[in-house]
Amino acid sequence: MGQKVNPTSFRLVRNKRWRSKWYANKNEFGDMLIEDQVIRSYLEKKLAVAGVSSIRINRMSGKIEVTIVSARPGLVIGKKGAEIEVLKKELSAMTKKEVWVAVEEIKRPDTDAKVVADGIAKQIERRIPFRRAMKKAMQSAMDAGAHGVKVQVAGRIGGAEIARTEWYKEGSIPLHTLRTDIDYAPSCARTPYGCIGVKVWINRGEDNLVKKEG
Repeated sequence: MGQKVNPTSFRLVRNKRWRSKWYANKNEFGDMLIEDQVIRSYLEKKLAVAGVSSIRINRMSGKIEVTIVSARPGLVIGKKGAEIEVLKKELSAMTKKEVWVAVEEIKRPDTDAKVVADGIAKQIERRIPFRRAMKKAMQSAMDAGAHGVKVQVAGRIGGAEIARTEWYKEGSIPLHTLRTDIDYAPSCARTPYGCIGVKVWINRGEDNLVKKEG
């Protein structure tokens, strides 16, 4: 009892997909893994205000295809695609390979766990009361069509001496039901008195595969 598993890895193949798609032998695997991490870290830092949900990487014979899933694609693309070209050049210089960059828009940002978690973290950094930020995010997600939401924050909340964990839940979050599409994401609020962790679980309902089968 009490053993936890990451909701995304738990549902891989069923209704989640790998964030990186490529094959490598033993000698290349470590270098490619580190390269993926460097690309993601760079893009997350550069596009911090663009509401980036995920970064998918696909490798094909010396070329790298990077797909940025964002709530604000206009900020990623820039005027007449200028920002995309800059990203391509910078990533090509970092990896010494040809890089393609594509952008996908999130249709409903309020039901995307990463966007919600980052939003709560930014509000905590701006000293907005954490309970208000959590409840507002949960209400927005439920209004946008989510079947359930759970939000948890942990750390020196409100600058308290002792770290603690607080969480709120609304609706249904069946974490053991594989056919349920649970979107999960962690984030971090960097405050003057330490880092505060934020975790968000959003139930988007049963996946399309099950609905077709049923």
